[in-house]
Amino acid sequence: MLCRREAGAFQRAAKATSATGEELLVACTQEQRLFLELNEQTEGAASVRERPIRFVNVRETGGWSRDARDAVPKLAALIAAAQQPAPEAVPTVTYRSAGRCLVIGGADAASRAAGMLRDRLEVTLLIDRPGGALAQEHELPVQHGRLQQLTGWLGAFDARWVEDQPIDLDVCTRCNACIAACPEGAIGFDYRIDLSLCRSHRDCVRVCEAAGAIDFARTPEVVDERFDLVLDLREQPAFAMHQLPQGYRHAGGDERALVDAVLALRELTGEFDKPRFFRYEQRLCAHSRNERIGCSACIDVCSARAIRSDASRKGKTSGQPLRRPVPGPGGTSVAVDAGGGVVVEPFLCVGCGACSTVCPSGAMAFAYPGTVDQGRRLRTMLAAYAHAGGRDAALLLHSEGAGAKLVNDLGRAARTDGTTHGVPARVLPVALWHTASVGIDLWLAAIAHGASQVWVLLTAEEAPEYRQALAEQMAVAQAILTGLGFTGTHLALIEARDARDLAALDAALQSPPAQGVRTPASFAVQAAKRDTLDLALEHLLAQAPAAPDEIALPAAGAPFGTLVVDTDKCTLCLSCVGACPEGALADNPDRPQLRFVEKNCVQCGLCAGTCPEQAITLRPRLWLADAGKARRSARVLAETEPYKCIRCGKPFGTLQAIEAMIGKLGAHPAFQGRAAERLRMCGNCRVIDIHTDAGEVRITDL
Repeated sequence: MLCRREAGAFQRAAKATSATGEELLVACTQEQRLFLELNEQTEGAASVRERPIRFVNVRETGGWSRDARDAVPKLAALIAAAQQPAPEAVPTVTYRSAGRCLVIGGADAASRAAGMLRDRLEVTLLIDRPGGALAQEHELPVQHGRLQQLTGWLGAFDARWVEDQPIDLDVCTRCNACIAACPEGAIGFDYRIDLSLCRSHRDCVRVCEAAGAIDFARTPEVVDERFDLVLDLREQPAFAMHQLPQGYRHAGGDERALVDAVLALRELTGEFDKPRFFRYEQRLCAHSRNERIGCSACIDVCSARAIRSDASRKGKTSGQPLRRPVPGPGGTSVAVDAGGGVVVEPFLCVGCGACSTVCPSGAMAFAYPGTVDQGRRLRTMLAAYAHAGGRDAALLLHSEGAGAKLVNDLGRAARTDGTTHGVPARVLPVALWHTASVGIDLWLAAIAHGASQVWVLLTAEEAPEYRQALAEQMAVAQAILTGLGFTGTHLALIEARDARDLAALDAALQSPPAQGVRTPASFAVQAAKRDTLDLALEHLLAQAPAAPDEIALPAAGAPFGTLVVDTDKCTLCLSCVGACPEGALADNPDRPQLRFVEKNCVQCGLCAGTCPEQAITLRPRLWLADAGKARRSARVLAETEPYKCIRCGKPFGTLQAIEAMIGKLGAHPAFQGRAAERLRMCGNCRVIDIHTDAGEVRITDL
């Protein structure tokens, strides 16, 4: 169905699908509300709870373009994607807000904002600067102070400020006698004393004797209070990050921002559920071992500061999530991933998915939707497109918000402006919760499934951290495809802030196709990131025009690589084996060897950071020798001869390790003479030698 003029046909279809149990697909998103209302008003039509109605936009994304007559394969792809089953529901976290709101700013602005909020919220004012005037009536709690710290989220903001004013506003009756009495005019109608003007006449103290609200001997007091909501009217926000916490609104001096903030805060009382956007597996995390830091990609990219290091807990919780109390009414608790080297705060997470994109091991995974569902959707689109005769498909990944609006704007511009091409027939728009949630595993899988290119549309929504992370990951993926001999540019970021950049977006979508695979892959995207990468690489290698033994990769963001061991420095202490979180390094129980499986290495650097001899260097690459089989096999990076006990002849260490120990301890007074010889003995012989040496001083002799 398309457009409201097809209302009659829609009603007939609604009845028919209700009888057969089939799903109903409507090719119109603009009139979605109308069709839903018609469904409820149609006699014999099942409700959407019994029979869902799906909507797909084929107008702006395909029908309104210069080459719309060639868009049939695209329409087939869009319709096929819309028919995919909805992803499984994900767990949620619950915010609880009783409406306690802190307004921070000058007296005039804070009082004005409070007037717009007080009928719905319990407002407290924190006046942090001189000037302006407070209401004469004690209508709201008012504090004077300098904000020191603000942390938390909707329903659980912890504010700390310092009260250092002589006037106690809880006691002050606002009679204004102090204002009239002050000879320097140091007191204003905000009831703050400008101490730089005050000359200690203390006339204000004398006229306030009855109330006793003014005390110059009052010591500064640190106040800690909890609020559900915060409205910040200062120029600089309290949170220096791109994604601000839910329940915190910064308006500064912007009138429009103030109105938007007030309207939003007025609705934030009660309970609110939010998807738990991520899954975290401690056992796969390469952030830390033994309190040493390796990979910190997820921490660095998180624009909401929802991820922090907890390296000291590594291995101390057996991978079991901790539970911590949730502040607020009810006293409930929520599971928190706190045993894997990082802690993820679900109340701060905004669901960008960038952590999963940059995670080399797959320990962090995006769940809204998960990679299996997203991969199935992309594969279905590409298969439907190819089946309908389409060629050189380019996937345009964009956000459901600003990105979708830009795509629709481009389609409408093509309808009315003869110079605008619109979304080309070979470009398949794919709406995502967030553009940073899809990374190298799905990009390469899409290329393996037949896509010519994968483009990511970035708008003003995305944080700078996301841009850099996506650019680094794309550089790695492109290096792999180029190294395999595929020509052209397969991956690109397209930046368009808003409608002002429509012309640039239109031009970018006209880019020529890149070389793709001859035969699309049939594998299904896996839940584990590394498994999907292995399947994609295996197919791409089989289809590749070139077959190099190795492909050099950029250092930034590379999830593959080898280790270079300086065998002259390495003592085979095997501390690197214990530090490796992915099982890439191992020993040999039969010989003094350091073995390495390159396929498992995520280039986290924990081995290099742990090595006491600084003998290990990382080298990003994709090793493809022996048709990719070599990287799956263990190979020896370093080995040495065993050191044999000089007393019994039993091997008890490596030659290099024992020689290094002797070199470091040989000059110490405690290891001279016979004691020096014992360094060359195994543990058993060392004890025997001590107890059989007639010249050895024993405790029983003392």
